[in-house]
Amino acid sequence: MKILVVDDSKVMRRLVMRAIRQAGYGDADIVEAENGAEAVEASRTQEIDCVLSDWNMPVMTGIEMIREMREQGDKVTVGFITSESSDEIKAEGLSAGASFFLSKPFSADELSDCLDKVV
Repeated sequence: MKILVVDDSKVMRRLVMRAIRQAGYGDADIVEAENGAEAVEASRTQEIDCVLSDWNMPVMTGIEMIREMREQGDKVTVGFITSESSDEIKAEGLSAGASFFLSKPFSADELSDCLDKVV
């Protein structure tokens, strides 16, 4: 399985990658992107099984990223790991095709629960 971790913070990408391993997905191939534009490019050039993305990023936000992916016909599983937690943001993301939202801070168990349902 290949998981793409998208966040403009290198520290947060590392925390998400550690949580992926702690969640029981230690054998996953993990790739990184600093923003939505890099993530869209990665999904074009690699076979990505799951994207774990922040919402607020420079260059291209998470919602712009998922909309672009869906416009291109990319059906990859996308979950948001973000500090955004309003019902409006969640509804917007889910209507764009996101599979789940995790609010920061999150635990490896919470991530495992989300990933187990979608991969």
